Amino acid sequence: MKIIVPMAGIGSRLRPHTLTIPKPLTLIAGKPIVQRLVEDIVKVLNQDVEEIAFVIGPTFPKNTEEKLLNIAKGLGAKGVVTVQETALGTAHAIYCAKESLNGPCVVAFADTLFKADFTLNAEADGAIWVKQVENPNAYGVIKISDGIITDFVEKPTTFVSDLAIIGIYYFKDGAAVRKEIEYLLDNDIKEKGEYQLTNVLENMKQKGAQFVPGKVNEWMDCGNKEITVETNGKVLQFTHQEGENLVSSSVVLDNSKIVEPCYIGENVKLVNTTVGPNVSLGDHSVIENSSIKNSLIQTNTTIKNANLDNAMIGNHVVFDGNFEAISIGDYSVLE
Repeated sequence: MKIIVPMAGIGSRLRPHTLTIPKPLTLIAGKPIVQRLVEDIVKVLNQDVEEIAFVIGPTFPKNTEEKLLNIAKGLGAKGVVTVQETALGTAHAIYCAKESLNGPCVVAFADTLFKADFTLNAEADGAIWVKQVENPNAYGVIKISDGIITDFVEKPTTFVSDLAIIGIYYFKDGAAVRKEIEYLLDNDIKEKGEYQLTNVLENMKQKGAQFVPGKVNEWMDCGNKEITVETNGKVLQFTHQEGENLVSSSVVLDNSKIVEPCYIGENVKLVNTTVGPNVSLGDHSVIENSSIKNSLIQTNTTIKNANLDNAMIGNHVVFDGNFEAISIGDYSVLE
């Protein structure tokens, strides 16, 4: 089994945090978003993954490839990194990893996290991860008959289904997917100026391929700052319920307390401070005379005299003030 992760988007909705770090490498509860994504996919697959192919953007930092290869290695898989030089749609992004499009594979777009308790039926021609939603007109949805997907509908104006496509797909035959994408490219078949995966799925269905749904229990987005902070809190709650300890033993507590669930990294110092619930605090950070809850704070950051709720703060930040629901990018200083 192979996993292909298109992640070349610039993450404009999460700026300023994505000005220095690609969104999929943003830490959520101490791990990059893309690492949590592929780890959860591996759990659902319940089989060995031999290769993980990442498709990145041309302006990503130089150390991105090294980080991604280490993520793959940590899962016992070979890592491959390719570059999508120009954003030409979902199908084009997948095709940038065409050397990996053979045999059974999972395609997962790296701006979403999920929790699921289903086991993939690897004998199906394909599977599409979906989540029941209250406002299906904002998503691409599927229609089902006798357990088989019959239609793909993009942002329906009238109700046809409440099962939204979350951006994760299984294909039994990756070579067939590659062939259909090549047909779109060779014939310049676009939707809204881009080569779309939905056209690939429809063409495969018309040729007899049967797709089944994979229903997830939780679908967590990492789009803008508010949603990313909310997702961080949900991940912390899930890991806490599963009994995982995310508080480092090297944390120094000076007249301070931690209210679970929290992720607290290595060599963090808390002075006259309450942290939590639902807070991620990165390595080598110092918090003094503060109260922080429902927030996502990265590494090497110093915070003083703060009362934070629904905050997102980057790496190497110095913050001293009484703002609350803030969003501060890397290397900022507010004193």
